[in-house]
Amino acid sequence: MYDVAIIGAGPAGASAAIFTAKAGKKTVLIDNDKSMTKRAWVENHYGVMEITGSDLVETGKKQAVKFGAELVNAQVVDITKTETGFLIQTDNATFETKHVILATGIATDLAEKIGVKTKPGTEPRIKTVIDVDASGRTNVDGVWAAGTVAGVSVHTIITAGDGAKVAINIISELNGERYVDHDVLKA
Repeated sequence: MYDVAIIGAGPAGASAAIFTAKAGKKTVLIDNDKSMTKRAWVENHYGVMEITGSDLVETGKKQAVKFGAELVNAQVVDITKTETGFLIQTDNATFETKHVILATGIATDLAEKIGVKTKPGTEPRIKTVIDVDASGRTNVDGVWAAGTVAGVSVHTIITAGDGAKVAINIISELNGERYVDHDVLKA
């Protein structure tokens, strides 16, 4: 049983996985390798002079794995509610989890299939997004959304920050108190 399963390893999903795994939450990061970020050239991301979208995505995945996230390359085909959380079915395996973060970029078909409410998007060329509250919660208890699919700007720095925000909210809920992750330089 995972604490958190994250669908999509672009900036929002990998950022969420970095935070949940670093906080000691058992995390699986499931990616189908179709991130639209992989086609981007990025020069407007704080702390990065310039980077290909593909390199940014790969670095994010490596960071998540460094902190203990399990990275799985697969296509999620279904998510069903169980007594203790959710059962995620991929094209070749199943995973049990307490919480799900949908970080699926522009893809809302999985969300719609499992009963997550959507609404019209406001970003150019983003027709539909998942309807979330300020914390990233959807109408399905235990299912969260982050990044472009949750209606935030497609810019990588914004989607990464949204993924981190949603992860902090889940960690806080799991811990029963507000979670903060600040590292300090070693002397």
